[in-house]
Amino acid sequence: MQSEPLLEIKGLSVSFETDEGSVQALDAVDFEMGHGQTLGLVGESGCGKSVTALSIMRLLPKPIGCVTAGSILFQGEDLLKLSPDGIRKIRGNEIGMIFQEPMNALNPVMTIGDQLSEVFLLHQEILAKEAWGKSIEMLKSVGIPAPESRVFEYPHQLSGGMRQRVVIAMALACKPKLVIADEPTTALDVTVQAQILELLQVLQRQQGSSILLITHDLGVIAESCDEVCVMYAGRVVERASTNELFASPRHAYTRGLLSSIPRLDRTPKTELSTIDGMVPSLSDLNQGCRFAPRSGKVHPQHLLDERSPFVEIAQGHWVEACSVCTNL
Repeated sequence: MQSEPLLEIKGLSVSFETDEGSVQALDAVDFEMGHGQTLGLVGESGCGKSVTALSIMRLLPKPIGCVTAGSILFQGEDLLKLSPDGIRKIRGNEIGMIFQEPMNALNPVMTIGDQLSEVFLLHQEILAKEAWGKSIEMLKSVGIPAPESRVFEYPHQLSGGMRQRVVIAMALACKPKLVIADEPTTALDVTVQAQILELLQVLQRQQGSSILLITHDLGVIAESCDEVCVMYAGRVVERASTNELFASPRHAYTRGLLSSIPRLDRTPKTELSTIDGMVPSLSDLNQGCRFAPRSGKVHPQHLLDERSPFVEIAQGHWVEACSVCTNL
């Protein structure tokens, strides 16, 4: 693994304009990932995981959403400063994205072959016949049977698992250095989920790509990721290697997530742990500890008014150092 980060996000803040005024979806998010690494972004719906992915791809809805601060360095180059043509050359070529819902990611009136060929024709100087041949090869590489005939089919003719494999094929077609997988298994049954995750790992080893895996499923994180960032209400509250995070979670929110995982060793009478309350509205957030209202513990006023620093408590283990939520 190369020492210089492949992706480095510094102080990323994103706001959206709503009927209630401007709301902050991301608040000074910081993390980095290396070459060949799989980094997981985990948290409840609405915590900012997908907004982070869309910010990296420069796909925030305009003019509603915009980056208000920070930088996104990819191989040392700030993606936020690139021209529209510059980001288009990177998007799909050096950074691929696997979207959450394949039926929304695929064009319903274009054949699978035409959509895959378009990726090659856009980023590589090749003829249409060669692009068609590469499309068949990509479908074969993601485990789709009879790819020579599947290229003539439309998305609605494929199962959910097949469509997701097509989306993966499109994301990996140009052998990108970074693949962003936004909830890639959410709409699939458990058996197909395992197949898709295994496929991603195999293709990652073959191509040497890094994967930013966005999910709310801690089982997927444990199975697939080298390192984890836990997000809550637009902030990263804890970051550590997967083994370290599962063995020694420090933030109260991380502990709550881990304790809510169903376990085989629970007795029948043991109730499943839950985190009380809901993720707060983006228009009603504390400047300080945002997990305070759900923590079940009294926070001094200064911890509600001022943001605690993000500190390294062990080698590679970082946490938002609210003294109540982390016991620091």
